[in-house]
Amino acid sequence: MGVRIAFLNWRDTANQEGGGSEVYVHEIARRLVARGHEVTQVCAEHPHGGRLEVLDGVRIVRRGSKLTVYQKARRLLRSGALGPLDVIVDTQNGIPFFSPWAVSTPSVVLCHHVHREQWPVVYDPIRARIGWWIESTLAPWVYRRHRYVACSHASAGELAQLGVDPARITVVHPGVDPSIGYDPLDRDPKPRIAVMGRLVPHKRFEHVLRSAAQLRARFPGLTVAVIGDGWWADRLHAAAEETGVADIVDFTGHISEMEKARQLARAWVMALPSLKEGWGIVVIEAAMAGVPTVAYRAAGGVTESIVDHQTGILVDGGEAAFTRSIELLLDDDALRQQYGDAARTYAEQFTWDRAADAFENVLRAHIASG
Repeated sequence: MGVRIAFLNWRDTANQEGGGSEVYVHEIARRLVARGHEVTQVCAEHPHGGRLEVLDGVRIVRRGSKLTVYQKARRLLRSGALGPLDVIVDTQNGIPFFSPWAVSTPSVVLCHHVHREQWPVVYDPIRARIGWWIESTLAPWVYRRHRYVACSHASAGELAQLGVDPARITVVHPGVDPSIGYDPLDRDPKPRIAVMGRLVPHKRFEHVLRSAAQLRARFPGLTVAVIGDGWWADRLHAAAEETGVADIVDFTGHISEMEKARQLARAWVMALPSLKEGWGIVVIEAAMAGVPTVAYRAAGGVTESIVDHQTGILVDGGEAAFTRSIELLLDDDALRQQYGDAARTYAEQFTWDRAADAFENVLRAHIASG
């Protein structure tokens, strides 16, 4: 029997600011539709989509801005405008939608990662403290009787540290779409570093630009692909000029899935210098193209999407160590090939169908527990 589900997420995949969270929600949602469930997603309005749209069977309702969408979503729930619902998936990107304040419908909190380190990077001290209090104190109390889905065991552990009962947390790793042409035969003949994701400050893509500035003399013909878009784009363009690498950096902007796969296949190494990652979908996408990833171990979820010194490198030091790890993989063809082959094998076990199976089980169990 089909279940009526509402996903609440501040963005959707058509939003130019969207990232891994949006991919996760849509890939799960469209598979739930294919299994006979009725799925609605509520998210913020943006110039690239109307207020009401159906995509892959998912009804998408867009209301408000990235700040007001939370209130708008609760209003839609309270008024019954979304129709009868059996369960709500309340996505917590820093803060949740607080759907229990609107309706008594069972809610499942989807949390990609805890934003402890990110609040002071993005916001001023006062707003950062308020945001962290909401995430760390208020939200766990409001959802104390609800189930959680975390994208990694690292994120689940952080939620437990905030007081969420571990028995109420289920880990559902993201997947990857193997039908997309991640073809390693498209590899560039000259060294190429890829960095991919939303262009926002906590991704710290500047680290890769500075690494490229240090490595370009050692690797003639070196290029860098910055894949993605976001409100930090102008700052990254300026950083490329300041570090003297603007001539070797390709800013792709927002591109299609097929073009993204082509860009990944061209790369020799994926660099992910993020301050925090719940999992790192880009790691697995790069792995499907046979590309190993270098990331900071302290980022959290990457300790599960990367098998250290098998499918990539987890860096324990700072930028100098990050640069040395990129250099190691660029310099050693055999090692890079070994890691890339292992990365692809590892990535193939993470499918969206398997993720949808696990997610569906969580929803049904939570509804049944009533």
